Amino acid sequence: MLDIPQLLATELSLKPFQVKNALELFAEGATVPFIARYRKERTGEMNEVQLRDLADRHTYLTELEERKAAILKSIAEQDKLTPELEAKISACLQKNELEDLYLPYRPKRRTKATIAREKGLAPLAEWIKALNQPQAAATPLEPEAEKYISAEKGVKSATEALQGASDILAEEVAEKANLRAYLRDFLMDTGRFVSQIKSDYPEGSTKFEMYRSYEAKVKSIAPHNLLALYRGEVEGILSFELEFDQETALGYLEAQEIRSKQKPVREFYRRMLEDAFNRLMKTSLIGEVRSAKKQEADVESIKTFEANLRELLLAAPAGMQPTLAIDPGFRTGCKVSVLDQTGKFLEYQTIFPHQAEGQRIQAAKTLKTLIEKYQVALIAIGNGTAGRETDEFVAEVLKAIEVKPIKVIVNEAGASVYSASEVAIAEFPDFDITVRGAISIGRRLQDPLAELVKIDPKSIGVGQYQHDVDQKLLKKKLDETVESCVNYVGVDLNTASKELLTFVSGINGTVANNIVAYRNQNGAFRNRRELLKVPKLGPKAFEQAAGFLRIRSGENPLDNTAVHPESYKVVEAIAKDLSTPLNQITQLAEQVRKVDLKKYVTETIGEPTLRDILAELEKPGRDPRAEFKYATFKEGIKEISDLKPGMELEGVVTNVANFGAFVDIGVHQDGLVHVSQLADRFVSDPKQIVKVGQVVKVRVLEVNEALKRISLSMRSSDAAPEKRPAKDRSAKTPDNRSKAAENNAGNNLEALKAKFNRKV
Repeated sequence: MLDIPQLLATELSLKPFQVKNALELFAEGATVPFIARYRKERTGEMNEVQLRDLADRHTYLTELEERKAAILKSIAEQDKLTPELEAKISACLQKNELEDLYLPYRPKRRTKATIAREKGLAPLAEWIKALNQPQAAATPLEPEAEKYISAEKGVKSATEALQGASDILAEEVAEKANLRAYLRDFLMDTGRFVSQIKSDYPEGSTKFEMYRSYEAKVKSIAPHNLLALYRGEVEGILSFELEFDQETALGYLEAQEIRSKQKPVREFYRRMLEDAFNRLMKTSLIGEVRSAKKQEADVESIKTFEANLRELLLAAPAGMQPTLAIDPGFRTGCKVSVLDQTGKFLEYQTIFPHQAEGQRIQAAKTLKTLIEKYQVALIAIGNGTAGRETDEFVAEVLKAIEVKPIKVIVNEAGASVYSASEVAIAEFPDFDITVRGAISIGRRLQDPLAELVKIDPKSIGVGQYQHDVDQKLLKKKLDETVESCVNYVGVDLNTASKELLTFVSGINGTVANNIVAYRNQNGAFRNRRELLKVPKLGPKAFEQAAGFLRIRSGENPLDNTAVHPESYKVVEAIAKDLSTPLNQITQLAEQVRKVDLKKYVTETIGEPTLRDILAELEKPGRDPRAEFKYATFKEGIKEISDLKPGMELEGVVTNVANFGAFVDIGVHQDGLVHVSQLADRFVSDPKQIVKVGQVVKVRVLEVNEALKRISLSMRSSDAAPEKRPAKDRSAKTPDNRSKAAENNAGNNLEALKAKFNRKV
């Protein structure tokens, strides 16, 4: 079997000790954030990406080895396991390769081949195989086949006998691992995905219009294009097929399998191979290629989702300040909630600024009173229905206020999902859904990470075909992203919700509930060690979690840093050498920089950890997120009908896909900056140019009110498009496709003939 650690070291370009130690830490229950931050010496400073890649590949190879063991046992029980086959199975590195080898031995339902064997036709098939040799004497097939005619066995003629032998040989050919592997690669390398919109849908009536007559190479189709094809297929709007040169594929099988020079044998084999390919290979191989490309597209789409989610979660917080949050509405009014500097709910009002003038005046009075009463520093306005109108109304109110709060339009995607969730109900059982929504909008502005962890990431609106990808893999990767972000920023132990605590390294849902319960019963935590008094939070969980939990104004100033309690003695030694009280060491950045690290190296704490400690002491309690910025939408632009080509606007990137970026410009419909319009140069990956939450300046290119589509550009208005690298283009007609395939067929077959140096 495989030496998994050595293989992992080779594949991932790691040293054997890194793999060994990282796997040991995983086995001990250590999390990726903990290992990456606090076990750098043991892993040679592996980062989170390397650790997760190692964990994923180790899981894959472990499952592969388990499957190998089961397959070897099954084949051995059939008494068909040879040393050569065992060696091939043991050397497999991919699951599809392994399943190809197992295919001839897999228990199967009753097939044409098994029926033929039951009729006693296996010896005839073996006899024909023996004839398929260059040196075999010329022998007619029918006389031999007549020997197998049997009324008792249901073989009525020599033709039926030969057909049964063909069925047996066809199954054998279809189950050959080397043939399947070659043809699978052939379809992947030369195949084309071709789509058509069904005749029920006239031109211009669907969102899949670009796929009406579409063609792309299998090997190079963009992930978002393939996922769009799958979605269109599921919705019944379009069909798409995998087309390829079947003559070339059959030519390959003939070149590999036909050895005889006898015309009858060659003709028999040609018919048998055509049957083997069309009946037993083509559908399954197409399915495997489609599945493989779908998996690739899923992975790329999920990577994009991960990147967008990370940017959204790590968006700069406006800060924990008194906040007035508004969930806008026309007929039902605007729901206004006030939060204090800890995010605690203070008061709720409903105002009606978008109806009668009298109600608008009263709404202004109410808003002004709330702002002054609670000394509001931030105003969060949801960007949904009536968002822009409410924004203009608030601006009018602020003219009469001397100390003006910062007014920000907040993306409310997913707020309604949170409002109706069990989490929101448990948090605010006596409030209406709309009140909970307003509270969530306000907290998003104060601290996006702390609030967004309460919502299923799929509801936040930053995905790309998120409902079409592998849901199990999507959940795994998004959970990992949330975990990574939460631990990167750190969590205030005395204010964090149980939902936020759940993502802290080493803490599960039960322990998170117990932390909140302990805090409610005993008051704020005074030091990290007090965590050990929380039920079910033992030494191991404390080790994993403590460094990511912060206690502001606690008994020990180090509890408000990312310095792990296991390293406190080192910091105490540094403080002593600097003749500085521990409670002042965080104020002495200049002295800390001059510390000789080597002096404090121990068996367990090396220079990497010491560098991290000094970085923390220089900026204790620092939030690693960027500085807060917000967009200012243009006055008078509230609806898509207000837009005109050429307008220059400010907006916020709400989502980044492989084909471009969506930008909120304040008209209730995001505009698309296509990848070709992101910069004055060729852009292969939009994530290199923009990220979710980024404030950008755009120019309106085109507006389609009927389809609610807005095309935007970030290019300089006078910049000429840079020539793109040549790539596979779409919209080839069926006639052109068939002609191209016809022209290529002979060339491909000739190439195969030359390759295998045989006459076909």
